[in-house]
Amino acid sequence: MNIELRQLRYFVAVAEESHFGRAAARLHMTQPPLSQTIQSLEAALGTPLFIRTKRSVSLTPAGTALLPEARRILQQAGNLPDLARRAASGESGLLALSFVSTADYSVLPPLLREFRERYPQVQIDLREATTDVQLELLLQGRTDAGLLIPPLPDKSRTDFDYMTVLSEPLILAAPRGMKALQGNSPVDLRLLADMPLIVFPRRIAPAFHDAILACFRDAGLTPRIGQEAIQMQTIVGLVSAGMGIALVPQSVSNLKRPGVDYKPLAGKPPLVETGLAWRRDNQSPVLHAFLELLRKKK
Repeated sequence: MNIELRQLRYFVAVAEESHFGRAAARLHMTQPPLSQTIQSLEAALGTPLFIRTKRSVSLTPAGTALLPEARRILQQAGNLPDLARRAASGESGLLALSFVSTADYSVLPPLLREFRERYPQVQIDLREATTDVQLELLLQGRTDAGLLIPPLPDKSRTDFDYMTVLSEPLILAAPRGMKALQGNSPVDLRLLADMPLIVFPRRIAPAFHDAILACFRDAGLTPRIGQEAIQMQTIVGLVSAGMGIALVPQSVSNLKRPGVDYKPLAGKPPLVETGLAWRRDNQSPVLHAFLELLRKKK
């Protein structure tokens, strides 16, 4: 059974006018082909849609049931050109975005807010994941882009494009109330030489891990690794529990956890970078709209 939009349009016109002649005039056609089209629709559906008299027509129960559905289908069909245009321009569709936990305290919330304001018809699918997991998701085509901590592995650089989004210094997260941390002065790590260090595993974020160890090396210290954790919330939670200290990106101070003090580090602490990676062959209009927003913010 094939039903054409033209048949539904003619049916709605006759139903609304309750007269074949007036419906034909509204459709700018003669009455015989209109009647033939309605008869063809009734044959396809296997039931009459109108009760016909010499002066007017009225809907049968089947016609009454069909009318709102026919109107809905015609309206949806009328929206198709605009839907296609918005999809082609990136104004609608799906953006699958992954992110490291540190981005949740810095670039991610304002970026999502601005993107949603500009593209309210785009559905955003978010997934928190470490950098190594994100690269696999990107390779498999399960995400469009990922906010991660570089560098990218050499073998991946031919597959991905990359854009720096944020560079920020490391700061200290320490259990609240430590005597060595009184006042507002930047902290010398040598005052905390005996404290265990809570840190990301190197296999998860090698650049981040190495930047933290470089801070201790520059201070002439060899840190004692007390705990490893892959989520920033967990690291800060362990600090709150008095399990040790941690060096975290400055934006993590937005994570207000009872029992934790955030302090700047003395000297010139290294910068930790967050960037966006995406597959070079991804032609998604929504992704390119997201990239354009990022480029304008730089």
